[in-house]
Amino acid sequence: MSNVREFKTESKQLLNLMINSIYTHKEIFLRELISNASDALDKYHFLALQDDKLKANEEDEIFIELSKDNKTITIIDNGIGMTEKELIENLGTIAQSGSKSFLEKLADKENNFDLDIIGQFGVGFYSAFMVSQKVIVKTKSPYSDTGYIWESTGEETYSIEKTDKLTHGTEIILYLRENEADDEQYDSYLEEYKIKQLVKKYSDYVRYPIKMEVTKQVPKKDKTDEYESVTEIETLNSMVPIWKKSKQDITLEELNKFYQYQYHDYEDPIKAIHMNVEGALNYNALIFIPKQAPYDLYSDKYEKGLQLYSKGVFIQEKCKDLVPDYLRFLKGLVDSPDLSLNISREILQHDRQLAKIANNLEKKIKNELERMLNNEREKYLEFYKVYGVNLKYGVYDSFGAKKDLLKDLLLFYSSKTNDYTTLKEYIERMAEDQEFIYYVAGQSIEQLDKLPQMELLKEKEIEVLYFIDDIDEFAIKVLMEYESKKFKNISQGDLNLETKEEQKAIKQKEKTHKGLINSLKDSLKDKVSEVKLSARLKESAVCLVSDDDISFEMEKVLAMMPGANSNVKAKRILEINPNHQLFKALESVYEKDETEIKHYAELLYSQALLIEGFKLDDPIEFSNKMCELMVKSAK
Repeated sequence: MSNVREFKTESKQLLNLMINSIYTHKEIFLRELISNASDALDKYHFLALQDDKLKANEEDEIFIELSKDNKTITIIDNGIGMTEKELIENLGTIAQSGSKSFLEKLADKENNFDLDIIGQFGVGFYSAFMVSQKVIVKTKSPYSDTGYIWESTGEETYSIEKTDKLTHGTEIILYLRENEADDEQYDSYLEEYKIKQLVKKYSDYVRYPIKMEVTKQVPKKDKTDEYESVTEIETLNSMVPIWKKSKQDITLEELNKFYQYQYHDYEDPIKAIHMNVEGALNYNALIFIPKQAPYDLYSDKYEKGLQLYSKGVFIQEKCKDLVPDYLRFLKGLVDSPDLSLNISREILQHDRQLAKIANNLEKKIKNELERMLNNEREKYLEFYKVYGVNLKYGVYDSFGAKKDLLKDLLLFYSSKTNDYTTLKEYIERMAEDQEFIYYVAGQSIEQLDKLPQMELLKEKEIEVLYFIDDIDEFAIKVLMEYESKKFKNISQGDLNLETKEEQKAIKQKEKTHKGLINSLKDSLKDKVSEVKLSARLKESAVCLVSDDDISFEMEKVLAMMPGANSNVKAKRILEINPNHQLFKALESVYEKDETEIKHYAELLYSQALLIEGFKLDDPIEFSNKMCELMVKSAK
């Protein structure tokens, strides 16, 4: 005889909220019901160990049945089941969590049983009403002489009646809603491929086998060119997550295969990092560094984050709080039983546990990169050429908050070794009396190696680091120094590397040619802040340097930024080699006709701009002046 009951008032309100608001995706219903079935199996398995009256299951399993004729999905488990009282408490009163209550009772007992109860709030069952017009639950507890049927349309009432069900466990039957025009197609959940897809996505690592009868096409006997349909029972989930295995039990081939399948990559990752942390906070993590960066890695559309699992159940595709921006290229997952999930189990509440996991992951990844740098240099170089700019961004970001964490991972191309070097290695090679770590910034190693500013450093055999990424100088400005050695751009300010005799000779020449220098400066007064004779030039005739504030490369980078201020420019200083034949030619022109110096000054300045990679304001005028002076010199 049916026993009709009303949901409690607050339960009605919560049920309505559950069906219409809490869950973002309706497909989540299958995850919740499978998780509940897994909980029921856990409970039975545990109680069977404690109670001799309960016989262990021959096989623990969760079974899914589809009926297109009846438009039903049935989820069956041989777990603990429910008594009539438990049905009323757990299904008649929303948020009366059987799982939570069970765990609270266990907390008072000493046991070593590994029990991963997934449900925490007792509301997951009601997600079934998002896709169902009616739900029937057939259940029997081993502690009850009879089974019961619970039935509801998810509105005002539910009913409970007895059944002759003989075996313990629960059977949930969902009668699907009618399709909605141009909206939800509920009958898609009756397709085998759809159920397989959802199980793989959300419940692949539930510890018990999830089975379903599937249809397959197989060759007919003795007729290899003809096929027939057969049905067979198939296990849909993997059950044991690779990340929960011990490191020694996982081969590199298995890790690579998992990565390629899980993250849709055709190449093996550069590195796989496996973590199994136990303590105040428990979690497993499997992190991969892809060989190639995603094409949109630096676009606004790229979404960083690691996959998030709780006890093997998929929670979130991209948990962005687990990785800092500079590690946005990482792929992988974190699985923890200790995270505080919200009521829908879809998103994570922001708490200290998550922040702690993120902090631990960052340190672990940093240590792994450092180990790779020290022990697998070629592999680290492969990584760095793809993602080195991200580490530099990490140094620069948040006003250098992580500069000490990352500074030893940085590499720069060296003029001395003709290869990439760390800052530590540079320091170890420095002469005892060398004051600075010297660098030069530009667009390519080849271009920087040919710069006139390099001539003095090469002559004195001083190592120079080549900065070719836009972020380099900004990161170094934040870093400021390394092991008490400050950084110095060889294209900024005075280098003070000359001997006293060389300094004295330059000053004497500046005094001798003061008139010519002032004339050149007057000719370029709107373009340069100073014209001076150079101590750094040995073979080249001219170069352009800036003061110690903003460098030319920083000016270029700032100019490319959205909303750039065109007034942010480096101060230009034109340096001329007093020992070059061109300077002697300038002396001759100045002595003959001082007014002609203006044309030569503009040509020298344009030449220096081109060397620095700047565009000329008027290249046609430059070309005409070159031709004009060439004609004059030919007469």
